Amino acid sequence: MNIQVISNKNYLEENELSVFFVYEDNNVDLKNEVLNTFFKDFEAKYSKIDICKIFKDDKLIDLMLVGLGKKNEISIDDIRNLGGNISKKLKKYNIKEINFLNIKENLNYREIEALVEGLKLGEYTFDKYKSDKKESVDKNINLNLDENYNDYIKQGELLAEIALISRNLVNEPSNVIYPETLANEVINLGKEYGFETEVYGKEDIEKLGMESFISVAKGSDKEPKLIVMKYNGDKESNEILGLVGKGLTYDSGGYSIKPTNSMVDMKTDMGGAAAVIGAMCGISKSKLNKNVVAVVAACENLISGHAYKPGDIINSMGKKTIEILNTDAEGRLTLIDAVYYAINNENVTKVVDIATLTGAAVVALGTVATPIISNNDEFYNKLDKAASLSGEKIWRMPVFEEFKKVLKGKEADLNNSPGRDGGCITAGLFIGEFVGNTPWIHMDIAGTSVSSKDFGYKSKGATGEGARTLYNLAKLI
Repeated sequence: MNIQVISNKNYLEENELSVFFVYEDNNVDLKNEVLNTFFKDFEAKYSKIDICKIFKDDKLIDLMLVGLGKKNEISIDDIRNLGGNISKKLKKYNIKEINFLNIKENLNYREIEALVEGLKLGEYTFDKYKSDKKESVDKNINLNLDENYNDYIKQGELLAEIALISRNLVNEPSNVIYPETLANEVINLGKEYGFETEVYGKEDIEKLGMESFISVAKGSDKEPKLIVMKYNGDKESNEILGLVGKGLTYDSGGYSIKPTNSMVDMKTDMGGAAAVIGAMCGISKSKLNKNVVAVVAACENLISGHAYKPGDIINSMGKKTIEILNTDAEGRLTLIDAVYYAINNENVTKVVDIATLTGAAVVALGTVATPIISNNDEFYNKLDKAASLSGEKIWRMPVFEEFKKVLKGKEADLNNSPGRDGGCITAGLFIGEFVGNTPWIHMDIAGTSVSSKDFGYKSKGATGEGARTLYNLAKLI
């Protein structure tokens, strides 16, 4: 999809699709009797989309009428979803030239940015491995605007781009994306977008004292990788934002094995890693005046004679011992070493970890919103603003001492699985045991990282959740 600005394009042509927005409470007069008849009869409820053909000046013209609903009720994210729905509608037609003719009269700058975002995201389908896939038609989207809108259009395209990077990484099967190939993908993206990448292998990870991370990786024949991405956009500042993504490229549950139907989609357990990788691409491409370090502890959680077991006691980079009660509570074990590394070895001054961490997050907030744990109100408020800009819903969870008490181990400093009650909170607080006083945010995207169906700007499969919010957060801090 190629999106461009075409000023003063108000004419209708054959072999092109003309798109008109209509509010329920807005009278439209196109000074054309035929067109006005169609607008008058069109029920402009939100996201109602009709495509029709009319004869005008002896030409057969294709029209798309798009309902916006009531003007005072539509939100930015509604516009983003509308863009996605338009793209999904366009997939059915082989029209190459699409002209949005009355866009400026109905949408403001931010809404046009969101529309572009939705158009780009909504056309996405992961059909790489299907032999009978339909060949997509390369579409030109012409927006009847002036050059004042160019920056907003570019921003919308960038936000979509970084989410699509994340979606593609998550949607790849685990025999394609595993620690080594994920590291290679990051190296290539770093070269393309302009950030530095360092990759550490098993021996390096052991030298760093990351016993918790290594313990999870032991069951797999594939070597774990610690992937570190660096962007230094403000050489005058010591402030560094740390982004840490859970990088389980496959999770069987280990000896606390998952049932088969729960294992099928466990290629998606690196959604947090994909989010920080996508965010780093956006941060670097935009040349933000910020310093950012992203860390991914990438491994597989499998079963073998080398795998860690329930009942084991392991150490961590932070020198706190951990009693293993459940090998399927593995993500937090990789994250504690990655977060500790980011704070103590890369000197980040604020840190966000993002992970498909717990089923309890889905129980708490379903697939609608991401639970958040934070130790710093000011930092959380920035994330709240960033999420509202991206349209990704978040909800801050309570942190009471009672939740922290259950993390204590009987034979070690901590245990990795204190039970189902308050599970998404206790899992987050387990990571919080390793951040010290550093401002910290934990995001559990277990429910929001994958969609079971196509709707709006989301497509079935990976959503790219978190990439756009983390990018917006980097801009705001």
